[in-house]
Amino acid sequence: MSDPRRALPSVNSLLESESVRSLLESAPRELVVNAVRDAVAAARDATDAPRDAGAWTTAIRDALALRQRRSLRPVINATGVILHTNLGRAPLARAALDAMREVAASYSNLEYNLERGARGSRYTHCVGLLRELTGAEDALVVNNGAAALVLALNTLADQRPAVISRGELVEIGGSFRIPDIMAKSGALLEEVGTTNRTHLGDYERALGRGGVIVKVHRSNFAIEGFVADVPLGELVRLADPREIPVLYDLGSGLLISLEQFGLTGEPLASEAVRDGATVVTMSGDKLLGGPQAGIILGRRAAIERIRTNPLTRALRVDKLTLAALEATLALYRDAARAFREIPTLAMIAADVASLRARAEQLTARLRSRGITCDVVDTDASVGGGAFPTARIPSIAVSLAGNAERHDVRLRASEPPVVTRILDGRVLVELRTVPSELDDELAGIIDRALA
Repeated sequence: MSDPRRALPSVNSLLESESVRSLLESAPRELVVNAVRDAVAAARDATDAPRDAGAWTTAIRDALALRQRRSLRPVINATGVILHTNLGRAPLARAALDAMREVAASYSNLEYNLERGARGSRYTHCVGLLRELTGAEDALVVNNGAAALVLALNTLADQRPAVISRGELVEIGGSFRIPDIMAKSGALLEEVGTTNRTHLGDYERALGRGGVIVKVHRSNFAIEGFVADVPLGELVRLADPREIPVLYDLGSGLLISLEQFGLTGEPLASEAVRDGATVVTMSGDKLLGGPQAGIILGRRAAIERIRTNPLTRALRVDKLTLAALEATLALYRDAARAFREIPTLAMIAADVASLRARAEQLTARLRSRGITCDVVDTDASVGGGAFPTARIPSIAVSLAGNAERHDVRLRASEPPVVTRILDGRVLVELRTVPSELDDELAGIIDRALA
């Protein structure tokens, strides 16, 4: 009989209370009513329902805040995965954010030619930079990487054989598979070779009926051992006399070498263009470090055909993406500046000594608050389907205590902190946390673990 849930107040009585009436002055009535209903429903299911007016006011304010909170919001990525697909992949450079803000706050010349005073095309933006940085004759930007591949296939291989090695029929992620993409594009899939070995002769025999050659970079896994692959240049030499297009899907969109950081095996976009691919497709939000976008590079005639495909309009890119992509690409004109200002590259390039110094400062601060923690050596990863076997030496702060509880509380903080658990301890990986967030991160951990 002492269970307070037996005497829960009605929604109307709560709305008549002085504290809730004050909420009605700062929020729409319907929103407040729904928050009161949420608080009553939560109390009905809880073991410790509010017992007095103050507790009810707190519960209603919390319910109102939850309803007003945005669904899509920033988080602190402390997982050590630089291009974390679930966390939005590449953070944007300051230059990209400024460009988006300027374009979003005013009208723009998105489809207006200022020189001629007439209608223009959104597909002219970024083209000059992409040609300059990759050596391509022409370029086109669409809304994402998968769209770029679908559009290129639909233009060059609709109802025609698309010859591809069995070892390149990959799954990109989220059960999104190359064979399914090719089928939706209208291309007629023709597999050659085996999972681990494909030879030039396999392609040559399959091209008797014409069609296109499709090559997909296996960016998210590696095949080792008894393997054979045909380099792009050999495929181009086979295809050119027959006037057969060669479509190369790079995936991650690397524009600058990362070999100095021990990351090898990911082809550069400029290399694919140099080796003669008719069309190269790649993403803008992975290794390139820009916004979600699909980039199509290649020979002028092929790009013009793709540009005039009616499907291009359905997959067209918006003005904010173009603004962010153009600003990001411009940073690549100076490699040192790119590594300094593009967050993806800066995180890859961060040296372990600087990460250790930050971790020691964070650990000292947390220990002063009574939190048991240590600095530990770890391995970070690039993520985003790039360099799947590479491990980047990194540093983390290891938090002692109930790891599951710590994880839940950190994710419930504002902003949420996403970590990883290893050997029963929460690891706060600093390679993926910008240094300017260190103070805020310390405060969040302190409050969450208090």
